[in-house]
Amino acid sequence: MKHHICFSVLGGALGFAVQKANISGLEDFLVRGFWETEFLCNGTNTEKSQKPCKANQDLVELSNNDDDVEELRYSTNIYKAVYAISHSLHRILKCSEGQACKKAVEIKPWEVVEALKYVNFTVKNGDRVWFDQTGAAVARYEVVNWQRGTDGSVQFRPVGYYDASLPSGKRFVLNTDAIMWPGGTKELPVSVCSESCRPGTHKVLQKGKPVCCFDCVPCPVGEFSNTTDSIDCKKCPEAYWSSQNRDACLPKEIEFLSFTEVMGKILIFFTLFGVVLTLIVATLFLVNKDTPLVKANNSELSFLLLFSLSLCFLCSLTFIGQPTEWSCMLRHTAFGITFVLCISCILGKTIVVLMAFKATLPGSNVMKWFGPAQQRLTVLFFTFIQVIICILWLTINPPFPLKNLQYYMEKIILECALGSPVGFWAVLGYVGFLALLCFVLAFLARKLPDTFNEAKHITFSMLIFCAVWITFIPAYVSSPGNLTVAVEIFAILASSYGILFCIFAPKCFILVVRPELNTKKHLLGKTQH
Repeated sequence: MKHHICFSVLGGALGFAVQKANISGLEDFLVRGFWETEFLCNGTNTEKSQKPCKANQDLVELSNNDDDVEELRYSTNIYKAVYAISHSLHRILKCSEGQACKKAVEIKPWEVVEALKYVNFTVKNGDRVWFDQTGAAVARYEVVNWQRGTDGSVQFRPVGYYDASLPSGKRFVLNTDAIMWPGGTKELPVSVCSESCRPGTHKVLQKGKPVCCFDCVPCPVGEFSNTTDSIDCKKCPEAYWSSQNRDACLPKEIEFLSFTEVMGKILIFFTLFGVVLTLIVATLFLVNKDTPLVKANNSELSFLLLFSLSLCFLCSLTFIGQPTEWSCMLRHTAFGITFVLCISCILGKTIVVLMAFKATLPGSNVMKWFGPAQQRLTVLFFTFIQVIICILWLTINPPFPLKNLQYYMEKIILECALGSPVGFWAVLGYVGFLALLCFVLAFLARKLPDTFNEAKHITFSMLIFCAVWITFIPAYVSSPGNLTVAVEIFAILASSYGILFCIFAPKCFILVVRPELNTKKHLLGKTQH
């Protein structure tokens, strides 16, 4: 009953025990003493008071005795200790084979202890006995496991050993397959409150419970842990982002409007399509340069306007691709200068319309003050002002490529910083000023009696231009990532297409579809009417 209760508590436990060893002759010696003690007999017949032991004594009456010679363990140490003392005495008494030991020698305890340091012998079972410099013997232990035998008895089964005399790495051996864990199972029991936290999580202690009880909480976005049972998570470096499992940091994805993505391809298509349309219009005007319609609409400014429009279309390509130091400086200055050149040509055409009406008044010679030379100078003057603004911008604080880490946490937006916002808004504001001036003058001249009044078309083109760029400002400020660049390209293309269609589409219609209207007689007829 006592063993049953003990096994219910300690069954399956592991422990270290002194190694069992077979001591030659010990069993016969113990059996003889056991026999004489239990049956109160004398095996040697030296004592007359006791009866001699019988060879066939009945052992049934001793069935409750649990002594087992095979389970004796510490007797091995006693056996070795006795032999060690014996070898020490032999050393002190200078005993050797063929010579008698010294007899009249007084042996002191410290001499025995000193002699033990030099003991080195092997017992009959093969174990070697010696002591190190600290006086300790070599540690040899068995790993035993409390198990229940087939007959229900408690047994201590060896499942491994520890031997300090063996090389490092081979001293401790454990046969896990032979272990019987509590409950009679072969499965390793869980000895903790919570399972280990995998990399990518960290431990959070459960309130009111022991420290071995915790929850595994995933690391927040942008943080990681790469060890098991981490107590906290570390932040990823600025240019890195945590992996999906939060167990490592990966370089952030770099985003910019590239030539290969769908948005970039669409914008490139409309850019090149606009250039092709502009070249077609220029070719059509060149073929019909001597016709009344082309001559009446100031062919020189028309060709210069078409050239500047093709540059406006092409400058949108500088906004696509990975921003560099040179591309950032080129994209905004090219946009500002080409659009000022374009608006200056339109402004020159508008002034020509006004001057032409004044010239038709009696006694007026105003056209001699705004002839072809003055028109070219006007275009160059307005464009030169924009060039000066751009040079100042690039000299003082030019645009530069910037890795924007603030807008998106998981990726880097590669964009062009404006450098000096004043420079950017000065360039854009100057274009807007010229467009507004051109719109006002064209609006005033829209009802003048001209043979083919361009002022109406210029008014519509400038109305579209101003509407596009007024809408662009809030869209540009609020657009995230590479959409900012896409919005700016859209504004460039939309305003360029607006100018091209509003000014040149009516003329091309007459040149291609209604050539009978492209006559001096028809134009003069309209004038008389």
